[in-house]
Amino acid sequence: MLLDPTPLLAVVTVALVVLAAVAAAALGHARAVLTASARAAAQLAAISLVITALVHTPWVSAVLLVMYGVAAWTAGRRVSKSRPWAAAVPMAVGALPPLLLLFGTGAAPLQGMVLIPITGILLGGCLTATAMAGRNAMDELRARNGEVEAALALGLPPAEARREICAPKAAQALIPALDQTRTVGLVTLPGAFVGMLLGGATPLQAGIVQLVVLVALLAAEAIAAKVTIELVCRERFGRTGIPAS
Repeated sequence: MLLDPTPLLAVVTVALVVLAAVAAAALGHARAVLTASARAAAQLAAISLVITALVHTPWVSAVLLVMYGVAAWTAGRRVSKSRPWAAAVPMAVGALPPLLLLFGTGAAPLQGMVLIPITGILLGGCLTATAMAGRNAMDELRARNGEVEAALALGLPPAEARREICAPKAAQALIPALDQTRTVGLVTLPGAFVGMLLGGATPLQAGIVQLVVLVALLAAEAIAAKVTIELVCRERFGRTGIPAS
């Protein structure tokens, strides 16, 4: 085991949380760090018990639906308080194609112990991409209102005018995923790779699995970001403050 669950590890974990909170205090996020850490501990404990109990039962689908709902709601609230559930669309459209390719073709075994973590990884990536792309797009449209109106005056349709202005900034949501993929093995050793090595897999097997996960995640995030930008431009998340015509 990489880290044994000892009392010392618990003390070090608490110290790390305090360190993060102190560092974030200057940014106004000390309380957010503390609450996020407490939630993470509680949620990981709960999901560990749930997965252990349900991983070999038909209730796996219920676990996946809860994960999807929470991810969509969290991403949507980052983009818009009025229509957060609009994020359900890019979350689903982003995660489904990689899942269908992996499990529909038989490349990955359709088992709960495989389906749950891979789905969780993809949903987590889509959450980040949706939230970042959506917020960047909304902020850019509000800040460059006059440029959108100028594009409208030139005859561009409303959605296209918004897209011309906000898409480059919103597309930056993919930078973290691109950097992670570019530097894997050189800067970071992701969890799937390390976990498989510790579980007895060969380096080649671990590397193949990690590569599949990374490219699946990159595909899911790219799709989610693209769909999110389109929804923002069509005002599905709510009004952007830009005239419709």
